[in-house]
Amino acid sequence: METLAIDGGTPVRTRPFPQWPVFGEEEERLLLEALRSGGWGGTARNKLPELERRFAELHDAAHAVTVVNGTLAITVALQAAGVNPGDEVIMPPYTFIATATSALLFGAVPVFADVEPDTLALDPDKVEAAITPRTKAIVAVHIGGAPADMTRLKQIADRHGLRLIEDAAQAAGAKWDGRGVGAIGDLGTFSFQSSKNVTAGEGGIILTNNGELADLAWSLANVGRVREGGWYQHERIGWNLRMTEFQAAVLLAQLDRMEEQTAVRERNGRLLTELLSDIEGVRTLRRDERVTRHAWHLYMFKLAPELADRVDKQDIIRKLNAEGIPVSPGYVPLNKNEAVLREVEKWTGARREYDCPVSERAAEKEVLWLHQNVLLGGEEDMHDIAKAVRKVLRAAARNASL
Repeated sequence: METLAIDGGTPVRTRPFPQWPVFGEEEERLLLEALRSGGWGGTARNKLPELERRFAELHDAAHAVTVVNGTLAITVALQAAGVNPGDEVIMPPYTFIATATSALLFGAVPVFADVEPDTLALDPDKVEAAITPRTKAIVAVHIGGAPADMTRLKQIADRHGLRLIEDAAQAAGAKWDGRGVGAIGDLGTFSFQSSKNVTAGEGGIILTNNGELADLAWSLANVGRVREGGWYQHERIGWNLRMTEFQAAVLLAQLDRMEEQTAVRERNGRLLTELLSDIEGVRTLRRDERVTRHAWHLYMFKLAPELADRVDKQDIIRKLNAEGIPVSPGYVPLNKNEAVLREVEKWTGARREYDCPVSERAAEKEVLWLHQNVLLGGEEDMHDIAKAVRKVLRAAARNASL
């Protein structure tokens, strides 16, 4: 058996994976145009309208509203959808904390419904069981860039008179059943934070096919103004959440790269799934046949249950890192996050407990992540990942049986 790199053996690879972000002359040219225009803020509206139009078209949406970041995009979407303080919003716990804090920011209460074990996406059956008279919305998270089951979730939302919000922060360019994500539900939100597949360092956008909801979102992000109204015509409480022209300039250049990069990630994601599926001790996630395009912001795979129960996931991560593979452990589920639970208690006056064993086991024992820049490499890089996983898990299985 090969000696592991962590024990003094030769690592599978020493070459770095592709760096992120990718940028060049186009970003520089558009930034200089914005600089020289003298119109830098979110009211200048030179490059922002083009960004909104292009991003909406890429996702089959009629309307787009740019905002400062993805977190507040969800907050604005929830408020535009009619969610008020004290209302309940169903969401998965296996997601970034911002999915919950975007609701808690104004006193809406996250209710955590567990995820499907083979996709890590929100489980529609658990959603239906969590609905109460206080429920006003469902937030479907397109985890890792794979769309949640929008068909069933939309049926549930329609049947119970609920708003359906898509947290598509990780899913720029993804498609469900041939449709771009973001406007399948009532509203959808995206993030342009530094790690995202389309990035300006920070920023967010809200998509919808509902003109009334678009106008409400625009007003909330523009200090309560109304479109075509007067400068000091504030008809509701809103905030200045506008994106700048500099961010729009960078994002326009990033959109020019998105299609090619998405194709590379799709190709490598499929190859890596094929390679890892042949390794004892690994379980790859199920890709629903209706996911017609995966954004692959994350490549997630699982340790098989029989191995996960006998090894320390953090130890596996350390050993894979030593082999030159930048895996990471992923989220702490939000139903176990004390900061979130304290905030829920503050708004509700009671400590809440949420039964989400799939998310808890995935986080503690099973799921490993690779970030999207890794999937911008070549076929050899994917083979290196598989080789390292096989090497480490063989050793782990051997040691676990001693």
